[in-house]
Amino acid sequence: MPIPLVNSIASWFLKKRIHQMELFMKYPGEVQDELFKHLISKAKNTEIGKKYNFSEIKNYQQFTERVPIQQYEDYEDCIERSRQGVNNIFWPTPIKWFAKSSGTTRAKSKFIPVSDDSLELCHYNAGKDLLCMYLNNNPQSKLFTGKSLRLGGSKEIYKTNGTSYGDLSAILIDNMPFWAEFSSTPSNEVSLMHDWEVKMKAIVKETIKENVTSLAGVPSWMLVLLNNILDHTEKENLFEVWPNLEVYFHGGVSFEPYAPQYQKILPKEDFRFYEIYNASEGFFACQDQNDVKDLLLMLDYGIFYEFIPMETYGTTEERALPLTEVETGKNYAVVITTNAGLWRYKIGDTVRFTSTNPYRIRVSGRTKHHINVFGEELIIENAEQALKKASLLSNCEIIDYTAAPIFMEGKEKGAHEWIIEFKTPPKNFETFKTALDEALQEVNSDYEAKRYNNMTLNMPVIHQAREKLFYDWLKKNDKLGGQHKIPRLSNSRNYMEELLKMNRLI
Repeated sequence: MPIPLVNSIASWFLKKRIHQMELFMKYPGEVQDELFKHLISKAKNTEIGKKYNFSEIKNYQQFTERVPIQQYEDYEDCIERSRQGVNNIFWPTPIKWFAKSSGTTRAKSKFIPVSDDSLELCHYNAGKDLLCMYLNNNPQSKLFTGKSLRLGGSKEIYKTNGTSYGDLSAILIDNMPFWAEFSSTPSNEVSLMHDWEVKMKAIVKETIKENVTSLAGVPSWMLVLLNNILDHTEKENLFEVWPNLEVYFHGGVSFEPYAPQYQKILPKEDFRFYEIYNASEGFFACQDQNDVKDLLLMLDYGIFYEFIPMETYGTTEERALPLTEVETGKNYAVVITTNAGLWRYKIGDTVRFTSTNPYRIRVSGRTKHHINVFGEELIIENAEQALKKASLLSNCEIIDYTAAPIFMEGKEKGAHEWIIEFKTPPKNFETFKTALDEALQEVNSDYEAKRYNNMTLNMPVIHQAREKLFYDWLKKNDKLGGQHKIPRLSNSRNYMEELLKMNRLI
């Protein structure tokens, strides 16, 4: 079958999904309520279902009264039993897969259950929907005339007691139908390589021969790969390598710090960037409009949503709200109930609604990744906005960063300490520091109040990171590639002290 015909058929098939999306956008409350009742009914005979009497729960109010909000530590014992092959604990169908994620205070790693339902109805449907939205917005697309360069986890699949675990991306690749590999590059064999640096060379060698029309992966690691490809091919930009490249689907970390570098290596004005919001626990939202960064919350993937206002998070006043009660402009912690057996589970992310008709969001940070030592409530979204403005004013480019508090000692006031790796450093660091401080005050009134006349906080302290500092830190901690991320903000100085020490060693 000629490739243009394949492109037309695939485009037609995917666009049929638009009608279903329009239904959940028009009737969000009804769709979520129906989904909630389905999840409760399906799991009523599991151990969790019997413990909380799911068979007697008739509405959302009863659900909130009986089932507590939980986090990974509360689930850990159940998950470990499930990993040992015990079934029907929190979901009625056998859980064969567990997505390995970054750890908790008690353990090095988390193992998030991935059911057959969540694989098919959530993760794989989301991939189709993303293509559907893109093709609907770009009818002249020739996406299927070439291949998608996917950059997934660098960890292989491990088996134990009849169950398997690995990076979510590795699980998705391992379970894809055989024909899916024909439209993707690199091959499954290369994609699932364990050694990140060996894998990188193999990807470069394999993909430069292909007709790549799209990219998919985490911005930080994709940028490393793309720069390696340009170095290897001795080309100025990626269109000289892949002339039909038209879109980059990205997620996992904020795109803002990397945007200037991507624009340099992808200099066409009509090149598209599409953002997604997913995690080991599920696929939650994706960009549904060209050149608009708001993400459409997907309401029919087997995930029931609740949201905790961040002003009450972690206090005695904490209370979760259903989707229908959220407001625009506020920060909320995300709580999910899923078709993989997570019940009222805090995923650790915070979002801000930009619209409630339909429900669109922006990811604003992590519940644990913020700085609030002095009451300043600095979140990742604030940091990204301020760094972007300071970079523009100082004509510099940032690769990676992290920040931590300098605690008060005696009569000395506190401050924020930053370590930043630049691709192009500012010519004047004092100017950059002032610009960053002023930008933070503009986007965060609590920070501004603490900085007023140096009342609580002194000027920030900024260190220039040596080349590849953050890469070396990730390598040292066996976190190269895949879904691993630099911890941006922290209330402790653990990451900062380790990075500063490594920065002084060379």
